[in-house]
Amino acid sequence: MATLIPAYTITEFRKLKVPELKRLNSCEIYSDGEYLFTFVNPQTDYIRLHVEYICQTGNAVRGETLEDILSGEVEYASHQ
Repeated sequence: MATLIPAYTITEFRKLKVPELKRLNSCEIYSDGEYLFTFVNPQTDYIRLHVEYICQTGNAVRGETLEDILSGEVEYASHQ
């Protein structure tokens, strides 16, 4: 777990409504002790632009679109 940002369970995170998510600090989300993702709430345009750039870089390396996942395609397994 990270020490610089808080960590919450997916169960806690799912309880939040949109207005509460807008107020939440960036944090790491875990399930059964396993890291799932980092929720980033940028708060400024400067931070948002940098986060978007980092996400584009990550997406270029690995991952699937929501449409691919919902269609049942198993693209991700071939990248492992």
